[in-house]
Amino acid sequence: MSTKKNPNKDSTSPKPSQNGGKKTRQGKRRRGGNSGKGGQRGPDPFVEEAIKRAKSRFERGTPAMGLPSELSPPPQNIKLKWKLSPVPKNVEREVHDIVCRPGEFGFLDDERVDEIAELLGKRPISLEQALSLRSALNQEKAVFSHGRLQRRAQEMLRKYEGGESVLSLSKRYDFPPVNLFRAILSARNWSKNRIKETLREPERKLSKRDLEEFRKAEGEDRVTHVNQTETHHAADLFEKVLCDHFEENGVRFRTQTELLKEQVEAEGRPVRTPDLLMLDHVEINGVPVAWIDAKHFYGANLSFQRKKTQKQVNRYVEEWGHGAIIYRHGFCDGLKLKGAILLDASPIDLTELINHNQRLNDERVNPD
Repeated sequence: MSTKKNPNKDSTSPKPSQNGGKKTRQGKRRRGGNSGKGGQRGPDPFVEEAIKRAKSRFERGTPAMGLPSELSPPPQNIKLKWKLSPVPKNVEREVHDIVCRPGEFGFLDDERVDEIAELLGKRPISLEQALSLRSALNQEKAVFSHGRLQRRAQEMLRKYEGGESVLSLSKRYDFPPVNLFRAILSARNWSKNRIKETLREPERKLSKRDLEEFRKAEGEDRVTHVNQTETHHAADLFEKVLCDHFEENGVRFRTQTELLKEQVEAEGRPVRTPDLLMLDHVEINGVPVAWIDAKHFYGANLSFQRKKTQKQVNRYVEEWGHGAIIYRHGFCDGLKLKGAILLDASPIDLTELINHNQRLNDERVNPD
């Protein structure tokens, strides 16, 4: 047997091709969506078309969805300056390991929050931004771990029925507690509808032990927990203070509530409902903004969050043209969305929202 090794076997280098390897490199560029060149690219046709559509949306023969056929007075030109302070991409990466620990999906106690604040040091990212980034990272973890959890559901069920708690399993295997509890029910051959209905009325439909485990799981899970009332209320308040800000700047707009009602009456369902649909020609930092959507979180440079938001942006651009996304806790400078500029909440008076969140936190710490 020959002891000579094949020089191409187990090699990480691409095999030479007849065209000198260009085909391989070009293929990688296509898959990654990156030209691989350091030079500056030309204008993006999608963005140029979005800007053109935003500028001409009042002049179309058939008015765009949600826009009145006549406006009195006609659309005004309003230019706003918006100071931005995005978080550097390298800083966001450094903070990943600071804010996330395996099996840590719930509220953080004061000691852990203080620890995170100390570890952040002088990095240009606030504690609030870091905690919101933690939430985004945990959401991403929940999404990407779902398939692995389902594959191990029977194993989780055996350990649970053997006496191990949901929280213990969550910490050991780094699965969100409520997702883990759902997987255990699924491993018992419960249908999705049965699980959904049961968790709506757990006191009536779960055994004593299951109910205790579910309540503990909910208490330690801010990612996949069932009750999202607090989150929705805070998001609604953020939209309100956003409306107040634009009203103070003389901008006319239609709200999501108005658009929702109109579309349900006309189409039987909501179709496109940004938080604000501008009724004036608004420019922010020199860029046309036909609509605005508010996000009550930090805009992380994470693929799952970016893809979800980009799909939403695409729907709005198709109807009204270029718009804007406003992130309550700012955003990473590595995050890019086609068809929308990214804004933070720095110019907005957030007093009402901050006071609301403080009351919730006080009630959580001192329930009595």
